Amino acid sequence: MREQGKFVKKHILYIAFHFPPIQISSGVHRTLAFTRYFAEQGDDVAVLTVSTKAYKQSDDKNLSLIPSAIKVIRCFARDTAFHFSFKNKYFSWMALPDRWQSWILGGVFRGLLQIRKQRPDVLISTYPIASAHFIAYFLYKLTGVPWIADFRDPMLQDDYPSNPRLRKLFSWIEKKAAKHCKHIIFTSPGALQLYKQRYPEVAENVWQVLPNGYDETLFAMANNVQPVKTDTRVKLLHSGTIYPSERDPVPFFNAIATLKKHHSQLSKKLHVVLRNTGHDALFKPMLQQLAIEDVITLAPALNYVEALEEMLSADALLLMQASNCNYQTPAKAYEYIRAKKPILALTDAAGDTAHLIMQSRVAELAALDDTTKISIAISNLLDNLKNSQYRYLSNEKIITFSRTHQAERFRQLILQL
Repeated sequence: MREQGKFVKKHILYIAFHFPPIQISSGVHRTLAFTRYFAEQGDDVAVLTVSTKAYKQSDDKNLSLIPSAIKVIRCFARDTAFHFSFKNKYFSWMALPDRWQSWILGGVFRGLLQIRKQRPDVLISTYPIASAHFIAYFLYKLTGVPWIADFRDPMLQDDYPSNPRLRKLFSWIEKKAAKHCKHIIFTSPGALQLYKQRYPEVAENVWQVLPNGYDETLFAMANNVQPVKTDTRVKLLHSGTIYPSERDPVPFFNAIATLKKHHSQLSKKLHVVLRNTGHDALFKPMLQQLAIEDVITLAPALNYVEALEEMLSADALLLMQASNCNYQTPAKAYEYIRAKKPILALTDAAGDTAHLIMQSRVAELAALDDTTKISIAISNLLDNLKNSQYRYLSNEKIITFSRTHQAERFRQLILQL
């Protein structure tokens, strides 16, 4: 980036819990794409993150995704529920503001050392692990370095968190961010409007929307050669965590059971793959009880690139999002659009996710909790696939959903500080 013909190099200290080699979270891609872009522009980027032992699932192969130009600073951190519990029990204060509170002290210390060595132009902290914002706030107060908080989604909601002490802490850090941050960033317009109403005294330009997106660098690494199809069934894929509340699959399971009851050959036409749900032990008995194990398969995790390859080879893709997440748009939605596959979107028509997905023009929409409409949407999907009725967005339109496009806008915000 150049300003009046002269390159402007920025020094950025990025505070993020999710960073390679973590395996289980798709949220890592947002941080990875932004930091990669900054480094490619010639900025000096340091990422303050946790030791790899803090991750329940990791894959060292993912370390290759980190550009060599990015300095990674790892702090001592452990998962309270896993490392500090006794018989799976621990004091609730040990998980405030989250189960990885152990990295706050080390994060502040290591952050101060890095700031003393090379004072950054900006601190950037990113959710969904709240302790990252706490570290950034303490570093801001100690050094005065400008702070940008990437909230992504609302922290404090009507029904979340339910723990009163946790709600108090979330409210406290929200207010500190609203008072001191140069910018607070969200992934959806609905979240931005919620916070503008919550903090009307905050200047308009503090609130910014940088949507999630797909990472073209990772897609370029994926093999897009379609394998020889030996299974004649339609493969409907959900790739990633299925939360029992925010992405409750029970109505979907019931819809599959209903369809199977009326169409005995369903298992020969449709194969649903739920990849890396994170809750297989909970869902497996449900599939057994409904006798739909011949239609739905619970599959283990793949690394990022392999997961993208599977998306590209699937016949259709499944998205789940409850109405209590109407202010959130998962990164998966953008990846699905980039994959150019039909989408079965089980979400609220009034939410930000539905608004995005319907732009793809290849989505069948039904509410996550409406078994009847889900059954109809599945039938429509199968019919339209059979008749090749779907027409996909142009590459020119799809590229506007890329993370690189959002990273360009992010860097403009930093240059204007």
